[in-house]
Amino acid sequence: MRPDDWHLTEDLDDFLAGGGEFLRSRPAPHTTALTTMERLRTRGSAEYGGGVPLFGRLERAGEVDATFYRLPSRGLAPTSLTPGQADTLAARLVDLGHAVPYVTADEETATVFAQAWQRRTGATSKLRVRLHLYRLGTLTPPEPFPEGRARVAGEEDHAQVVHWCHEFAAAVDEVLPASWADTRFADKHFTFWETPDGTPVSIAGSTAKIGGMVRVDPVYTPPRLRGHGYAAAVTTEVTRAALATGAKEVVLFTDPGNPTSNALYRRLGYVRITDWAVYDFSGAAPE
Repeated sequence: MRPDDWHLTEDLDDFLAGGGEFLRSRPAPHTTALTTMERLRTRGSAEYGGGVPLFGRLERAGEVDATFYRLPSRGLAPTSLTPGQADTLAARLVDLGHAVPYVTADEETATVFAQAWQRRTGATSKLRVRLHLYRLGTLTPPEPFPEGRARVAGEEDHAQVVHWCHEFAAAVDEVLPASWADTRFADKHFTFWETPDGTPVSIAGSTAKIGGMVRVDPVYTPPRLRGHGYAAAVTTEVTRAALATGAKEVVLFTDPGNPTSNALYRRLGYVRITDWAVYDFSGAAPE
């Protein structure tokens, strides 16, 4: 395998013409790539700093084996790579003088690329975050359900949605852009769980269906309201809504350090399929 087996482009349509079917062929592990490509297709790349994105696909014998994208001011996001594929990608990026501040991918891919990048550039890598990726098996609603009902958030709920998304981001040490429109939550659909008197007590978001896949994100209950089953209830209703659209895959990410949420999603029928990791790079870079 040679570095020039990677076909690079700055044109999204060109990339999707060659790599879109590959991404849709495995929608669960490709969840972030699918939602990011859809956001780029509908909104462009201006919100990522105004630079030019970079896309790539690895082709052999006319078949796509892997892809990646790199948004302006962001890190590298490849699909699953073997050590050899990671090394040829690192070599190609170094040859072209591309800097990579971090890599985000399934844990095995992130690890082998971090190792390849260090060999090629002398940069050091540091694990920033690790996540679990879950996919729905058979939905198992909680018994009993808490009192109340699910309600889809409307325009009149915008302030509440923004407030709770900011609380969620702060809880997971995520820094959101100053403009709500630029956050990863702006394009999502939200549902509240309300008590019988109409008070919202929990919220869950979800992406639109893309490639037969819906991702549930975020799920948040304020600390003072936890322990009553509200998160389980709202997650169940958002999952049911995703299935009602015809989604074949419903996925979500979890924090490995939160045993409560991981146990909750397993009880609801979600099955862990892989781990995700982000490695930051520092030190030397390609000349």
